Amino acid sequence: MVPKDPVMLLSFINLKLRDFYPSLAALCDDLDIDRAEVDEKLAGIDYHYDEEKNQFV
Repeated sequence: MVPKDPVMLLSFINLKLRDFYPSLAALCDDLDIDRAEVDEKLAGIDYHYDEEKNQFV
């Protein structure tokens, strides 16, 4: 289950990226998550995906 709250979503996504997935695309494909929705929710709290770091910063 993916959290709806943006701050909880940030924590969830960054944990998964750090521990299990080589990229946001891989995470979204595996968990069947809409990447655009994740990007939009996290941009709303001023976080953006950094491909080099493989996390939202």
